[in-house]
Amino acid sequence: MSVTSATLLARLKDTQDLDAWSRLNDLYGPLIKSWAVRLGVRGSDADDLMQDVMTVVVRRFPEFVHPDRPGAFRGWLRAIAANCARDAWRARRVAPQAPGGTDFGSYLARLEDPTDDMSREWDREHDVYVTRRMLERIKPDFEAKTWELFQQFVLDGHSADAVAAACGVSPNAVYIAKSRVLARLRDEAGGLLG
Repeated sequence: MSVTSATLLARLKDTQDLDAWSRLNDLYGPLIKSWAVRLGVRGSDADDLMQDVMTVVVRRFPEFVHPDRPGAFRGWLRAIAANCARDAWRARRVAPQAPGGTDFGSYLARLEDPTDDMSREWDREHDVYVTRRMLERIKPDFEAKTWELFQQFVLDGHSADAVAAACGVSPNAVYIAKSRVLARLRDEAGGLLG
């Protein structure tokens, strides 16, 4: 069974834990790069911005104290990403166009405001992305039948009765599969999801 994310956050306090840092980079690197591309940062500039964000995360993570508030890590990461984008823009290393043709600085200010719709959209996209990645990560920890019940019921949205009938199990077995997978997901994603 893989190390949980709650443990991952604790392990990141040790800057020498290369496995934990590699896992964080694998999880968040693609998300940050896709965000940079959506901001209009292209090619190697998007890669550079992603590296800038991850460098700040590595340097500043020992200062991060999780307040056991949903979304704390996500918000901290969002603020770092916005600051790195602003620094790159001010240094003229990147010249992105903000979505909708707005001023890029104003766009970043909206992203930093946790009450703004743009910031809430970042949070939603973060949670969907991290949930998908965590589900991929934990899937091998379950028997095929358990995962099939969970997928049909939770991910595909079929009723417990329909899944039970199609799979030859009781509706209770469907609920148990859901409970097991969601408990494991909560454990794996501890501290990362809002």
